[in-house]
Amino acid sequence: MRKVMAVYDEDPLYAQRLADYVNQKEKLPFAAMAFSSLERLQDYLKDHPAEILLVGEASAEAAEDLEAKNVMILSEAMAVEEKESGSSIYKYQSGAGIMREVMAAYCLAQPEPALSLLTKKAVVMGVYSPINRCGKSAFALALAQILGRNFSVLYMNLEEYSGFSRLVDSGYEKDLSDLLYLYRQGEFHWMKLKTLVYPWNGIEYIAPARYGEDLELALPEELGELVGRIAREGGYERLVVDLGRCGRGSLALLEVCDVIYMPVRDDRISQAKLEEFEAYITMADDGRVQEKIRKIRLPKEGPSSRRESYGDHLVWGELGDYVRRLLDGGQEEA
Repeated sequence: MRKVMAVYDEDPLYAQRLADYVNQKEKLPFAAMAFSSLERLQDYLKDHPAEILLVGEASAEAAEDLEAKNVMILSEAMAVEEKESGSSIYKYQSGAGIMREVMAAYCLAQPEPALSLLTKKAVVMGVYSPINRCGKSAFALALAQILGRNFSVLYMNLEEYSGFSRLVDSGYEKDLSDLLYLYRQGEFHWMKLKTLVYPWNGIEYIAPARYGEDLELALPEELGELVGRIAREGGYERLVVDLGRCGRGSLALLEVCDVIYMPVRDDRISQAKLEEFEAYITMADDGRVQEKIRKIRLPKEGPSSRRESYGDHLVWGELGDYVRRLLDGGQEEA
């Protein structure tokens, strides 16, 4: 059942745009409703208590008497303090940033999720190869962005040193290390996941772990279970996972994938590594992983212009064309 997230601000256009963003972009069990006057909001809340109320700073005092479980103040100051009437959130940031702060405040007020996301399990699309320098990460980023045109997509990178923050030219406060901590403490659920995701080029992502040691200490079984939980409970339609170098414990991670794209190369060393991996899978797997693997030979990534973002370079370059053909079934596997 969807509950109400009421939005009231002194600027009615702002309130409407924020409500539209929540309803159109966010996979949440809330129906956002914008109100153009405090009187209309008061009348509505008499018979329809709101789960969350986002209210402009000038109306914060009036909000104390309104029927809302969780009141959050939309503040015009970037450095905000807690108000007696509720949490303060900086209003002049992206919709994704606002909702990340809203869900963080909601989690503090209600540690256990009272609402569930009524969505289907995401299709988990793993990208893995025992071969180095094969274009795996570029392919995973291109795949996620192209899928993002038609599906809600979450991208994850499990490499120790992904270089992701440099590629996307974006900073973040929380990352996979924080998610692993929550999971190990038994505190993972979809509401807290929403406080850890960031938008980029039409998709959302969990920032890679800031400390390589966090991934070294994580068992493949643990990572596989976490990916499976996110696929079932995260509210996404597609989950693209750059599996990095998961070594001899790769089976537990590969098993959770619905399809595994494996870039390969034709040189002798690459073929030798591929043969060793296939020998391991043949011995350790019962056939479930092998039938998911789709070997692919990627085109060379051309030089990118300084004027275009790296994401656009991947999507609209030769690699992007290759991914579109692959998804349409017009590109043969290797």
